[in-house]
Amino acid sequence: MEAEQQTDIVVRPVRDVDAEALGRVHAACWHETYDHLISKAALENVSHKRLADLWTHWAVQGPEFKMRAALVGGEIVGFVGSGPARDRDAPRTRELYFIYLLDKFHGTGIGQRLFDAAVEPGEPLYLWVADDNPRAHRFYTRNGFALDGATHTEPFLGETLTEVRFVR
Repeated sequence: MEAEQQTDIVVRPVRDVDAEALGRVHAACWHETYDHLISKAALENVSHKRLADLWTHWAVQGPEFKMRAALVGGEIVGFVGSGPARDRDAPRTRELYFIYLLDKFHGTGIGQRLFDAAVEPGEPLYLWVADDNPRAHRFYTRNGFALDGATHTEPFLGETLTEVRFVR
């Protein structure tokens, strides 16, 4: 991405009117991120409409949730979400639920801007990430996270995905 295009990047709270665009980007990011971990058949069943329905719900969460979208040229290219821990044995009270960015925007700084919009500097929190996602592992390590040894297998699109936990 060229430097002059960097100036039209906006990271802002998710709005309910974003749901359809977020559903499309979410589905595309799942294809890009999980194509080596989940079968092509399972990924082909990803419904951007179903994901848009989820975003309709997520967009109206309370203030303890931080759902943000990154836009380039007015189009959503990524998103992030954090909020109260969901696990009973959570090592922290807050969790980074997800951060996704379309592949073509990796390495532009947009992922970091998304992260910074959903996480306070030095904030203690944890996250789960696919075990076989080295790019994400490097990103979280750069942001002060470390693996704590916890793993689990998560149902994902009718298959299973092994995830590891990072904590800071």
